[in-house]
Amino acid sequence: MIKNPKEILEKLKSVISQTELVRTVKWGIDVYTYQGQNVLGIAAFKSYVGIWFYNGVSLSDPAQVLVNAQEGKTKSQRQWRFHSIEEINRNLIVSYVKEAIENAKKGFKPVIQKSEEIEFPPILCEALGSNEELNFCFEKLSSSKQKEYAAYISEAKREATQIARIEKIKPMIMQGIGLNDKYK
Repeated sequence: MIKNPKEILEKLKSVISQTELVRTVKWGIDVYTYQGQNVLGIAAFKSYVGIWFYNGVSLSDPAQVLVNAQEGKTKSQRQWRFHSIEEINRNLIVSYVKEAIENAKKGFKPVIQKSEEIEFPPILCEALGSNEELNFCFEKLSSSKQKEYAAYISEAKREATQIARIEKIKPMIMQGIGLNDKYK
């Protein structure tokens, strides 16, 4: 737990408000945009207050403060974590934000390598192989929806959890619904 997360959050907001970014609220958090394009978000968590740059991978990061929050999952976002108000360096933050704005103005987009091959967990293959109708419905799904389901099953460490997840997704697959459709 950090002390005074609200104080840190307010200080960061005051620094960012001095830039040309426009504050909006998306996904329940403050998101700052440039001409409608998401540039950065800011929120408090249990152990830190974070600024994340949506296209942080393209920032030069001279102070080496940016981290990838989820290695292997997060492709372009980078976070800057603050654990105390003393860590806030106004000039450094402004320089990072200005670089992010310039990248947005130039239309920089991260180049993300797409993997065409879908790795299906064996337990999902067994479930599909033992149910012809389920397999037929699964094959009709787009490859992105198939990847979502495969990842969802793979992320479970215990076999019991994987089985429970398969039971949960069967009706969705039969209806042609993707795992994350409700968020799109």
